[in-house]
Amino acid sequence: MTQPFTQITYEVADHIATITLDRPDRLNAFTVTMQRELCAAVDLVDADPEVRAVVVTGRGRGFCAGADLGGGDASFDHDSDLAARSGVVKEADGRHRDEGGLVALRFFACTKPVIGAINGAAVGVGITMTLPFDVRLASTTAKFGFVFARRGLVPEACSSWFLPRVVGISQAMEWCATGRVFLAEEALAGGLVRSLHEPDGLLPAAHAMAAEIAASTSAVSVTLTRALLWRMLGEPHPMAAHRVDSALIDSLGGGADVREGVLSFLQKRPPEFPNRVPADLPPSHPWWTDPEF
Repeated sequence: MTQPFTQITYEVADHIATITLDRPDRLNAFTVTMQRELCAAVDLVDADPEVRAVVVTGRGRGFCAGADLGGGDASFDHDSDLAARSGVVKEADGRHRDEGGLVALRFFACTKPVIGAINGAAVGVGITMTLPFDVRLASTTAKFGFVFARRGLVPEACSSWFLPRVVGISQAMEWCATGRVFLAEEALAGGLVRSLHEPDGLLPAAHAMAAEIAASTSAVSVTLTRALLWRMLGEPHPMAAHRVDSALIDSLGGGADVREGVLSFLQKRPPEFPNRVPADLPPSHPWWTDPEF
């Protein structure tokens, strides 16, 4: 399955959607068009019951070298003629919406688990857009940088919320305050990535993880678990989790997936879970209300 995008590619095979940033001549530098296409690709993921997991990677030497700076010193001026031509996103009252944040929020809201296969340079929005991914794997040749302070900017793509939750406040502040570019080994040590792989082995490793999810787990269980783990990060007391998981366990306990999960375990065979996302999510999902901009 292939969709007619211009700056990314989208393919589905064996229950895995692969989204590839596809501007290799610009090291997959981020644009407004790429933002729109990434959000549209996640829409496809959520709507397709055959997709069980997502792998995101880049074409060529880079994953994403950050925002495209082809506009020179006006590249971040959202009142410029360049911004108007690019179609930057603004609210009706004129407030600008950060395009990296729109991508991060869309991945955050995805109903399927997202695995990053960071194949090369991931700088600026090239790394912050991955923070809502559930797992990040990296090539041994990858480089990373939260370079905003060196450009006179602040961290974007909601990364002031995501990054301290992923790596801790001290590590997050060090990388953002210095704005330096660092190697894959430091990203691994700091908890930004789960594992390092030789370049030729990176995508197979990401697909193997996605395939394990697709073959071994209930789609509905994974969707609800992803939402629980992310949404509970901001709750002040574990009672919030107790309320929600009590209701979910009650609604799932007599369902087809639970029966299959127990029987397949007792019969010592691989499970064949019948329920699909989004059609078979329980009525209580979503149990939250997203805030407005």
